[in-house]
Amino acid sequence: MPPTTTASSGQQPGKSGRKKGRRARLVVLVLVLALVGAVAYGGYWSVSTVRASFPQTKGSIELAGLSGPVDVKRDSYGIPQIYASSDADLFMAQGYVQAQDRFYEMDVRRHMTSGRLSEMFGKGQVSNDEFLRTLGWDRVAKKEYDTKLSASTKKYLQAYAKGVNAYLQGKSAEQISLEYAALGFENDYKPEQWTPVDSVAWLKAMAWDLRGNMQDEIDRALMTSRLGPKQIADLYPEYPYSRNQAIVQEGQYNELTQTFEQNGSSQENGLSGTGTGTSGSGTSTGGTATGTSASTSSSTASALQSQLSGLYSVLDDVPTAVGVNGQGIGSNSWVVAGSHTITGKPLLANDPHLSASLPSVWYQMGLHCRSVSSTCQYDVSGYTFAGMPGVVIGHNAKIAWGMTNSGVDVTDLYLEKLSGDGYLYDGTTKPFTAREETIKVAGGTSKKIVVRETNNGPLLSDRYDELVKVGKKATVDNAAPDRGDGYGVALRWTALDPGTSMDAVFAMDKASNWSEFREAAALFDVPSQNLVYADSENIGYTLPGRIPIRAKGDTGAIPAPGWDPKYAWTGKYIEQGELPYEYNPERGFIVTANQAVVDKDKYPYTLTTDWGYGTRSQRITDLIEQKIKGGGKISTDDMRQMQLDNSSEIAKLLVPKLLKIDVADKDVRQAQELLEGWDYTQDADSAAAAYFNAVWRNILKLAFGNKLPKELRVKGQCLWVDPVNTVGPADEADKVRECGQRDADQAQPDGGDRWFEVVRQLMDDENSDWWKTPRGVGDRPPATNRDELFKRAMIDARWELTAKLGKDIDTWSWGRLHRLFLKNQTMGIEGPGLLQYMLNRGPWKLSGGEATVNATGWNAAGGYGVVWVPSMRMVVNLGDLDKSKWINLTGASGHAYSAHYTDQTGKWVKGELLDWSFSDDAVDKSTSDSLVLKP
Repeated sequence: MPPTTTASSGQQPGKSGRKKGRRARLVVLVLVLALVGAVAYGGYWSVSTVRASFPQTKGSIELAGLSGPVDVKRDSYGIPQIYASSDADLFMAQGYVQAQDRFYEMDVRRHMTSGRLSEMFGKGQVSNDEFLRTLGWDRVAKKEYDTKLSASTKKYLQAYAKGVNAYLQGKSAEQISLEYAALGFENDYKPEQWTPVDSVAWLKAMAWDLRGNMQDEIDRALMTSRLGPKQIADLYPEYPYSRNQAIVQEGQYNELTQTFEQNGSSQENGLSGTGTGTSGSGTSTGGTATGTSASTSSSTASALQSQLSGLYSVLDDVPTAVGVNGQGIGSNSWVVAGSHTITGKPLLANDPHLSASLPSVWYQMGLHCRSVSSTCQYDVSGYTFAGMPGVVIGHNAKIAWGMTNSGVDVTDLYLEKLSGDGYLYDGTTKPFTAREETIKVAGGTSKKIVVRETNNGPLLSDRYDELVKVGKKATVDNAAPDRGDGYGVALRWTALDPGTSMDAVFAMDKASNWSEFREAAALFDVPSQNLVYADSENIGYTLPGRIPIRAKGDTGAIPAPGWDPKYAWTGKYIEQGELPYEYNPERGFIVTANQAVVDKDKYPYTLTTDWGYGTRSQRITDLIEQKIKGGGKISTDDMRQMQLDNSSEIAKLLVPKLLKIDVADKDVRQAQELLEGWDYTQDADSAAAAYFNAVWRNILKLAFGNKLPKELRVKGQCLWVDPVNTVGPADEADKVRECGQRDADQAQPDGGDRWFEVVRQLMDDENSDWWKTPRGVGDRPPATNRDELFKRAMIDARWELTAKLGKDIDTWSWGRLHRLFLKNQTMGIEGPGLLQYMLNRGPWKLSGGEATVNATGWNAAGGYGVVWVPSMRMVVNLGDLDKSKWINLTGASGHAYSAHYTDQTGKWVKGELLDWSFSDDAVDKSTSDSLVLKP
């Protein structure tokens, strides 16, 4: 029977000002909805339609299946703290409450992970569904649930699903979310019951967006059509270990190092060495693009570029779960020992950098057992995902933890020799593993597809017809197998094997010390994350994850020959006990910000050759050391201020050079003067930051972007270039027009800290070919050296900003260029214009920038708009947990006209944090609404 309710059924009113704001919004909403109904759908929505889905937050609700009453206490921001007397009741209530706030989001996510978006949104999502079915996330999640997860985890997942379904019971789609009212006009869509596998599959989507260097594999191969081995190596320089410190400096890997050094090189021990490129290549990390064996020579790599261009077009369309399709994913976390803090106890900070989404990918909540015991084991608070039980990042009564993406290489692309009978492996044709999938389409005809797999994984190339055509024409050398029916591209990825990451979430939530935390972390196999830890006396770091040991060399640098057994995965993974960690290092702090985990010469296994380049991590380290060496102690607010650091490291390198350039044009000189005395801080109101970033963008475009192949450049950006395979410069009449093919937020050069390092390495070579441009624009002469190119970039930047911001530089500001728009991830992107207006919010003018600690990322190839953000910020105070602070990008609610849709965004923009209540007394004092769930 449907849940029964008593007392108030409306969302909490909040402060009087918030009441007035909501009334005003509802007046506008009535007008907008009526217009949408009249124009787009031929009907009308009412205020009751809008408010029908708002959750009940006061009074009581009867839920069949509970063993005892559960209290749900929400603060003035709608953030719930749940109190129960059994684990099952706790997680059932979590499912119910998250469904109250975010079920539409949860429903879309599970359709994405299962490749069923077409069932909700129609034929426009069929290609995405085909690709997602090929990956088979939901199939892997089902195997994980059936064969890998512990009995207790299954119990919690079942309880969570029961809570979600209790919320759905007896409700029409329109009573669940406003978006369903819009969908209802189209296809009579009805939400299904929630299942435990729906929750597990979300971890696969998370792993996909944090999958490591797959994008670099594709990009390096695509570059071969325009660039030579040395040029590609220039664009992937070696990690600057001497300048930007690795995470682990005093930890576990030193024990392995002794054995490593005593026994000789990793190749002699049958292990793949770090930072040495592919076996036999004789190159450093910077040369990984060219580290191919005889069976994948440069001509074969060149043949790949068309296949991979097609593959990229598919990848680019796949909806993001938490990141920007694997690009630009970063995060900051650091922990400071009590010896360096005001409280004498550790402080821990974390701010994951992910795509800006509405609602935020994170959901804040507390899960509290009234009395912790064997039957009710949890007292934890933090950030989780709507649709998944437990807490992913946060703290319990004893410990705190944070996460950043490690970037460890757990994906490999394989070029496969295909025939009608199967694929070639070790001289023999092997049969495909195949299955048929049926894609149902709202308002259309179902489509059947066949998913084929080789021993290296699913054939991604089956999802793009052009790959088959190009494979038949691909040029290969004599070492490769005959062309036959062409080549395909397969994906080997650890997340396509069942794992135990869901077990890890619950184990971390109840861990009470370092040893228990390490045991819990070992279960977190995919995606591999940097985990920082603190309790009241200790700090630590550990790297978990299922990290493959490859048979031959650095297979993960470029696509490998699938037909050659030497390049197959061995089936062995680095033992958890051999993965790097640190515990209470002498320096008294640990920083992780996607930099190298270990020094390249001190660890015998390859983790990746595509680290972030350490710009953010070293800036955080410098800020901590400045405070410590100055004799100061670090406070919670100091940690917050560090999170907001806007300093531009590339500006510190370039501005002194830019100021020395003689500029004749008075308007350009006027802009150049903005840089005089600038402190390199990218505040939203800074005109200097606006001009510098425009110069940086134009330097990248002139030096590198215009020389990259069309597959990496911005869609629609057209250039006249030399034909491929031309010997020497082509005559102007022979040049061909090529237009870019990538979306603006995915193109290269993106301006991240890899490009910082590229430019840094070239700065002293003033006559490098990279600084030369083929010809001028209009009456401008071509650049022949570094300073001439910089001068052109300064001129181009001046007139670009004149067009965008006006001629008067007194009106310029970084925030006018660098804006954040929050878009509802379904109809807020592709729905009718008025519906987008209703669901979306913004813009906000932001400080920060690319590779700053306050990482409001933008893609320099595509423009200045914000692409990824600190998706949340938190600072945990282990001396007094109630003095911890947190903020979310948006708000607790996914309902577009709830008071809590974006009520945290304004404070987030300003860098403010909210009080984070944890103890019973603190939660009670902060409670605005109380709801009792009754058996």
